[in-house]
Amino acid sequence: MRRRTVTPGAGLEEVLDDLAAAPAAREEAAAPARPRERERDTLQTEFAFELPRGYVDDEGHVHRGGTMRLATARDELRPQIDLRVKENPAYLSVVLLSQVITRLGTVSDVHAGIVERMYATDVAFLQDFYRRINSEGHTHAAVTCPLCHGSFEVDLSGGRLGES
Repeated sequence: MRRRTVTPGAGLEEVLDDLAAAPAAREEAAAPARPRERERDTLQTEFAFELPRGYVDDEGHVHRGGTMRLATARDELRPQIDLRVKENPAYLSVVLLSQVITRLGTVSDVHAGIVERMYATDVAFLQDFYRRINSEGHTHAAVTCPLCHGSFEVDLSGGRLGES
């Protein structure tokens, strides 16, 4: 509790005004902490990515950029009852990725047929991206330069040209 010195001759109204202003001053001092609290209360559920090669649609257009959402328990359980997965367990990742990719270039309806036609490099990238955002909660990876052996971190979402 803060001590306060009352000057002789100070009126009761002045003392009460100062006391009334004290909670407001404490709130202003605490205001910078509020945005941090909000940051903790928010959850990023969609993550942007850029494919290393890109999906080529039927018209020959290449789609590299996309978004993937966090997986739910239902997303991970649904492939277990899919007949294609029962016949071939390796098909699980195709079904799972088709459920969590929300956009791929201009394609907004991403289904298993699209994932099937992707290059293996892109599917491997998406599997790793899925693991990172659902297990670790971020898209960053620690890497080591093969030439200088320096360690640094890269963002696998590939926000700029040359990153992925």
